[in-house]
Amino acid sequence: MRHISRYTRVAVGIAALALTATACGETSSESAQKEEKGGGSSASSTGYKGKGIGLAYDVGGRGDQSFNDSAFSGYDKARKELKIGGQDLEPTDGESDADKVARLTQLATKGYNPIVGVGFAYAPAIKEVAPKFPKTTFGIVDDDTVKADNVADLVFHEEQGSYLAGVAAAKVTKAKHVGFIGGVDVSLIHKFYAGFKAGVASVDPKIKVEQQYLTEKAEDGGFSSPNLGKEAAKGQLDKGADVLYAAAGLSGQGVIEEAAGARKWAIGVDSDQYKQEPLAKYKDYILTSALKDVGGAVYDLTKSVVEGKPVTGETRFDLASGRVGLSTANPKYTAMTDVVAAVKKAEAGIKDGSITVPSS
Repeated sequence: MRHISRYTRVAVGIAALALTATACGETSSESAQKEEKGGGSSASSTGYKGKGIGLAYDVGGRGDQSFNDSAFSGYDKARKELKIGGQDLEPTDGESDADKVARLTQLATKGYNPIVGVGFAYAPAIKEVAPKFPKTTFGIVDDDTVKADNVADLVFHEEQGSYLAGVAAAKVTKAKHVGFIGGVDVSLIHKFYAGFKAGVASVDPKIKVEQQYLTEKAEDGGFSSPNLGKEAAKGQLDKGADVLYAAAGLSGQGVIEEAAGARKWAIGVDSDQYKQEPLAKYKDYILTSALKDVGGAVYDLTKSVVEGKPVTGETRFDLASGRVGLSTANPKYTAMTDVVAAVKKAEAGIKDGSITVPSS
């Protein structure tokens, strides 16, 4: 469903904002330096009155080379191409739902529109804050439970990209033994595992698939602890796995590092991790990445708001939409013509419905 709204900027005292910022999390230093007022030539031509896009990061924050950084890419593109302002806020360690409520309220009170919560953990906060700001559009990534006229649920078929990753892993493993490392033991990450395992089995059901989740709760560091990822990777490599796929946010960096150190393949997630500068010294061992274009979803939502036709309700992104897929950045991967052909065949099957990928 779509709604056309007008927006009002709300003036807030400097002292009050300073106190709110302390309680709600830190602003990304880069964005703080670049923050602009809304109403550039692109935005003004549509009658957009908001201050710009507000972005609230998930656990791990900016610099995870994965989920949050993908969201930032959409935020950054929206600011540049739509000529609007923006503010992005970091999470705090061990924060509560009340902290998320305060962070979203801060952005809404300052006049940002849309406001995007990156991750399912923002669901309770958006349910509380969105009704108080009915003229502001809120977006939440990876959650489909927030039902409101001014909320967009941005959800992905992660299992489809993971299936392709499983096909690639099965084609390159020499040990007939691969591994999956999830950041947190929750239904969202189960989707990654289900798709990956099915993809492996589609090539050879006899291949062994290790499975491990780093923590039971996000606040325990499953998405933000490279050391936990590194330890888990070592354990799976010691058991004989020679290809590791991690869906673990920042923790996945530890998996990639450990796999590269053992000269084994790693498969990245969400962003194209082969291209991430902080991971450059490991890139020769990043076979591919299961892509999830959170940035594209963030940009599309922002554009709809700026154009006066905000998209709300549930939007699902899959292989057919181009928002889910598998990267081809590593030349070593593209040189494996049999692997590439198998992945392309699987992709076509998913798109035409002849392959149904499990999500649990």
